[in-house]
Amino acid sequence: MISTNDFHTGVTVQIDGQPWVVVDFQHVKPGKGSAFVRAKIKNVITGAVLERTFNAGDKLPRAHIEKREAQFLYAMDDEMTFMDTETFEQTVITRQNVGPGAMYLKENMNVFILSYDNRVIGVEVPNFVELKVVETDPGFKGDTATGGSKPAKLETGAVIKVPLFVNVGDVLKVDTRTGTYIERV
Repeated sequence: MISTNDFHTGVTVQIDGQPWVVVDFQHVKPGKGSAFVRAKIKNVITGAVLERTFNAGDKLPRAHIEKREAQFLYAMDDEMTFMDTETFEQTVITRQNVGPGAMYLKENMNVFILSYDNRVIGVEVPNFVELKVVETDPGFKGDTATGGSKPAKLETGAVIKVPLFVNVGDVLKVDTRTGTYIERV
């Protein structure tokens, strides 16, 4: 059990038999009345986001989400195959369950498979990955780092906006949470 007074970002709790993660929270002590906690919570399975108010000191059961390291092996059609790095057991997960980070995965990359109640609920992709540019328009003399952007296709097939000076063959650091260019490596 966890008290609502101990809420912090990333805590997982069980509400109505479903696992929820605390995305944002605020302890409120009004001048009149008792204190309460206003929290924004996200359903780990469905992705639904709610804003909910709890009385200060309420106790909720923890949702235990298992996190195990795995290596991405390959993708075929709409399915992606991962191998547990300890047991070498292979798990097939649909692209939809992997989430938007699926387009930044390349073979042999390590990720974390998330499961709840012995059911795979998602894949935690690294926040930053380094990928090679395989297709983009050429840069021209006079292009500057702040002078605009162009689309670039990466080795995984993902297309992102990059500065004009980026060329084919460059390796880029990409933020998988937002799909944005960070820097040239």
